[in-house]
Amino acid sequence: MYAIFETGGKQHRVTPGENLRIDLLRETKKGDSLVFDRVLMVSGETCVVGRPYVASAKVLATVTCMGSDGAGVKDKKVHVFKKKRRQGYQKSIGHRQRYTEIHINSIES
Repeated sequence: MYAIFETGGKQHRVTPGENLRIDLLRETKKGDSLVFDRVLMVSGETCVVGRPYVASAKVLATVTCMGSDGAGVKDKKVHVFKKKRRQGYQKSIGHRQRYTEIHINSIES
């Protein structure tokens, strides 16, 4: 059984027992229970596709990793380098994306 749900403007395909990194959820703490009700599709014995969401479906999850300051865990650094040749212009910037790690407990449909 798997489900596709939406959070943070992105869609994620999950199965029960899976760990997943999603965009930072600031209001959560480690051990909190989450309910994602914006489920787009549930597949098991039958496949149910929502228009746009499946009305009775939920994905239940638990926060497993949240930074020590509550600001999320940082991912690897992404380097961005811009250059215009023969113009003497170059610029280097980078950032580390923050995320929340969750464990998928179950899928209810």
